[in-house]
Amino acid sequence: MTDKIIQRKNIHEVLRKRPVIISGPCSAETEEQVVDTATSLAELGLIDILRAGIWKPRTRPGSFEGIGTKGLPWLQRARDLTGLPFMVEVASARQVEDALHFETDALWIGARSTVNPISVQEIANALRGTEIPVFIKNPMNPDLELWTGALERVAQAGVKNIGLIHRGFSVFGNTEYRNAPMWHLAIEMRRRNPELMMINDPAHISGRRDLIPAVAQKAVDLDFDGLMIESHINPECAWTDKNQQVTPEGLRTILNGIVWRKEKSEEAAFNTALEQLRDQINNIDDELLLLLGKRMQIADQIGIYKKENNITILQTARWNEILQRETAKGEALGLSPDFVKTYLEAIHMESINHQNNVMTK
Repeated sequence: MTDKIIQRKNIHEVLRKRPVIISGPCSAETEEQVVDTATSLAELGLIDILRAGIWKPRTRPGSFEGIGTKGLPWLQRARDLTGLPFMVEVASARQVEDALHFETDALWIGARSTVNPISVQEIANALRGTEIPVFIKNPMNPDLELWTGALERVAQAGVKNIGLIHRGFSVFGNTEYRNAPMWHLAIEMRRRNPELMMINDPAHISGRRDLIPAVAQKAVDLDFDGLMIESHINPECAWTDKNQQVTPEGLRTILNGIVWRKEKSEEAAFNTALEQLRDQINNIDDELLLLLGKRMQIADQIGIYKKENNITILQTARWNEILQRETAKGEALGLSPDFVKTYLEAIHMESINHQNNVMTK
């Protein structure tokens, strides 16, 4: 008995869908595991693209580093049985060549590669002349310039269909998530590149399957174009990252629990009310800028007095007093301590810069 081959979906048509749902095992382990996961996902009608790790760049030696090229035919068979296009991570020119040889539908560059411009350039050079879609994950560390640099290198190689994947950032001391989401960085990257698809990877951000729904919902609320969630036919026996993988049924539960929102509304009453509120925000923002400008004028005057009396710019005791007092006030107004601290630090640095300019004149 032979498998019935289903015509595969065109990857370029699939990537025009919103939201795009990408799922599959963290690592391809055996042909049976890959095929069983893929067919279960397809039968439930959950996903648009199948993913699996073939080469696994690990932080330390001794961990499972992927099954290698021999796993690519397994993904081909899964595609033949389901029609689902598949994508894999590449970290070198040789891996790109192998992936293309086995007609992989899309590729992604992982966080450990994005952090290294030399690796990205090698991958980009291997992609010249191809039409395969390429996604770029954010670098491990919170550096938008590295992410932007990787994007530019791939674009300069002539790749036309490029997407971004937000998978969180490695930050020392972070405890809630495996990788801190740092949403503001993903938002800024999207602001710089509004034409590019932005996918969220809640599995790598969370590190735990119980945190995935909340992260996925926030990504949807922020108008991400899709989700990449790792799934495995038997997560408890997974060879890598078993705690952040879900079963196909678990994935269905997560997706069914998400409130899917849209970017715009055609309702006139809603749009009118929204514009009125936005006008209020615009006016308040203008007033805030005027007040900040006046504050810096006073900082200039303080700088003059300090210069004339040979007083240092930084007054640590006063700065600590301000932080403590204003953080308490902010909390009473419904502002988070982290926001108040970030806001005050930005103002403080600008004030120091103003005073420094006065000092050095």
